[in-house]
Amino acid sequence: MQDEAVVLAQDLTKHYRVALKEESLLGTLRHFLFRQYRLVRAVEGVSFAIRRGEVVGFLGPNGAGKTTTLKMLTGLIHPTRGKALVGGHVPWRREKAFLKKITLVMGNKQQLIWDLPAMDTFRLNAAIYEIPEAEFRRRVGELAEMLGLVGKLHQPVRKLSLGERMKAELLAALLHRPEVLFLDEPTLGLDVNAQVAVRDFVRAYNARYGATVLLTSHYMADIAALADRVLVIHQGRLLYDGELTGLTARFAPYREVRLVLARPLPQEALAPFGEVREVEGREARLLIPRDGLTERVALMLKRLPVEDLEVKEPPLEEVIARVFQSPKEVGG
Repeated sequence: MQDEAVVLAQDLTKHYRVALKEESLLGTLRHFLFRQYRLVRAVEGVSFAIRRGEVVGFLGPNGAGKTTTLKMLTGLIHPTRGKALVGGHVPWRREKAFLKKITLVMGNKQQLIWDLPAMDTFRLNAAIYEIPEAEFRRRVGELAEMLGLVGKLHQPVRKLSLGERMKAELLAALLHRPEVLFLDEPTLGLDVNAQVAVRDFVRAYNARYGATVLLTSHYMADIAALADRVLVIHQGRLLYDGELTGLTARFAPYREVRLVLARPLPQEALAPFGEVREVEGREARLLIPRDGLTERVALMLKRLPVEDLEVKEPPLEEVIARVFQSPKEVGG
């Protein structure tokens, strides 16, 4: 069962026709009488499989096709072509059994009613999902404790902090205990502490219930903390599907070396040892190829006034940025 594909996408594609319009009276008349269109390829031939209980990060720049893919997998929109199965169901059929297996949480959307307590929304969801009263109370208590929301559920939503509102949104979305979680930017706009709390909850929920999670986020800390595997999408096409560490090794064949020097040095003095990314006072950051790293570090220690030196993997943000700069190299 662990290796069973709970989310399966095969050649999933979505094209839109967008009407063209010139900004003039003549253009408006042409728009009505001789309308022309351009084709937008939002998602193009995406295929992947996600196993039961797996947490997968879904990465891509704005407009890459992440949210469109999630909307197809949750049945909100129909694909132009291709197939998908989520929990054994075709998503766009929107069968009742399917809807009870999934949830979609979008960081920029909310289902809670602003002037009412969150508990009122929970009761509405319990009625929709036919959750018995005793089970409803048990689940609310369990999730509220996991999210640190005990004592907050009877306050009007408008009186909750942004982090508390996001936690309450998660509680509402998970009340029916879905097997598959589609999380689209769940930490968007939250402060660092709230981001950590949401990440800890998603990790705990996955561990406790074996839920399958597909997570999009602009915060690389979310992906690094939760997902061992990532999907990278760019301009509607899937560029990479594999381990997060594999992406780093494949597209970042270098290590980051941070130096603290006894005295400031110009960038020119550091350039022979690697790619200088930052110099500020006595501190410097270089990228050095993995091949020959030991020799170059030894040479730096010999020739430069080094007080401290640290070797680490480059920031995930830099790796992903390089992926989008040269997508053909990743896909090749």
